[in-house]
Amino acid sequence: MVNYVYGSDIAGIEARIIRIEADVSDGLPVFDLVGFLNSAVKEARERVRISMKNMGIRFPVKRITVNLSPADVRKEGTSFDLPIAISLFLAFGYLSVSCVADTLAAGELGLDGSIKPVRGVLAMVIEGRRQGIHRFLVPSANQSECSLVPDIEVYGVENLAETLQFLKGEREIVPVPCSYDSIPDQHHSNNDFSDISGQEHSKRAAEIAVSGRHNLLMVGPPGSGKTMLASRIPTIMPELDLEEQLELTKLYSICGRLSQKEPIVTKRPFRAPHHTLTSTALTGGGRIPVPGEITLASKGVLFLDELPEFSRDTLEALRQPLEERKVTIARVGHSYEYPCDCMFLAAMNPCRCGYFPDRNKCRCTTGDIKRYLAKISEPLLERIDLCVETGMPDFCLYGNSGEKSETIRKRVERTISIQRERYKEEKFSYNSELTGTGMKKYCGLGREEENFLKEFFETEECSMRRISRVIQVARTIADMEEAEQIQEEHLAEAICFRSISRKYWGD
Repeated sequence: MVNYVYGSDIAGIEARIIRIEADVSDGLPVFDLVGFLNSAVKEARERVRISMKNMGIRFPVKRITVNLSPADVRKEGTSFDLPIAISLFLAFGYLSVSCVADTLAAGELGLDGSIKPVRGVLAMVIEGRRQGIHRFLVPSANQSECSLVPDIEVYGVENLAETLQFLKGEREIVPVPCSYDSIPDQHHSNNDFSDISGQEHSKRAAEIAVSGRHNLLMVGPPGSGKTMLASRIPTIMPELDLEEQLELTKLYSICGRLSQKEPIVTKRPFRAPHHTLTSTALTGGGRIPVPGEITLASKGVLFLDELPEFSRDTLEALRQPLEERKVTIARVGHSYEYPCDCMFLAAMNPCRCGYFPDRNKCRCTTGDIKRYLAKISEPLLERIDLCVETGMPDFCLYGNSGEKSETIRKRVERTISIQRERYKEEKFSYNSELTGTGMKKYCGLGREEENFLKEFFETEECSMRRISRVIQVARTIADMEEAEQIQEEHLAEAICFRSISRKYWGD
């Protein structure tokens, strides 16, 4: 008699539901696993056999076959150990079919029968719920991350013997309580914008960038506060809502970056990789494709400090993700699509010594400066909405208390709510996501504003992509001032935040 239970694995950032069937029949004694399996799944045969033996269950001297269906989909990972063992319990007569109805199991088995955590459990639970499954057996170490999903029963199990007793009704396990209605304070941080003395122009650029989710480049000498300002940008970003928490927790679960101490992602990510980062680590991929830093920064900030020190290949790999807000990794027979819906933030010195254009301090030759700045290509600069120069602050021993992050965040939240209301019928929510059609619909310009922009276009000989970026930033500035239409002063300020590119790169 064929018996089955549901399992799951991860492909890219999505879960796949797999049906595991077991059959016991007469013939030469053998234990086969079939269904287009990779090495980790094939090795489950020994893990399951020994763990069942150690709990006192002996395999019958018959032909045992376990099939993972559909057979034309390659199965990966160790999450199938637990459902394979349960399917054998069914086949051996330890359980009835009704015991596992509407049930999905996931977990890796140790040889002593213990159930170890696996990656992507939250994604498996979400996909299983979407397909109508309402009961889930997961490792105890993974159970907390599933507490964001309502209307299901999630049970954490420690070992195989406990699982068998629970399914037979001989042991009671309390399901994981849903905690989606209790979101902790996300802005408890020692960093605050009030710590930054001066730099009002840079702080204004940061507020505009966060309000419209625009990309920002800061250029200035060492010690001018670029990294300090960048580290405080998450404190002025709005709190994650439930949907965003669920999406991020799912992503970090798949990447194996959740812990029992912090099983749910409640804060916006701030990823600041070192400049030795490779292009694969940035965008994702590898022999077994995994998301990269730009995906892990989704809903938050990707900060590249000392931008010219990154390899050229790494920087050029940013161009398409910044434009399309997604990364597509192609492999023979399959492709993976990773989100990269983040704010891109970068900081750099104007030359290798860091003090250009102050010739009293700068030790670089003209050639050195040009070669250093040339590491940032024009196509990459075109995808950066705001560029701001950070000068050296005046002497102030302990700093002057400036505007607090909480005050700025309230203004940011108001501006974002204006955008979300405007774009409620669209598939996007921020001004930085406006396409040509969207700008025509939502960013109408008066005759004076159009002539002003035309004059800038002809004088600077810039591309239409840059004009589009200027309009997007101007739309955000107008929203910050609660203006219905984009005015000339909004366009002028948006253009001002691109003027330093001409100073340093001569365009």
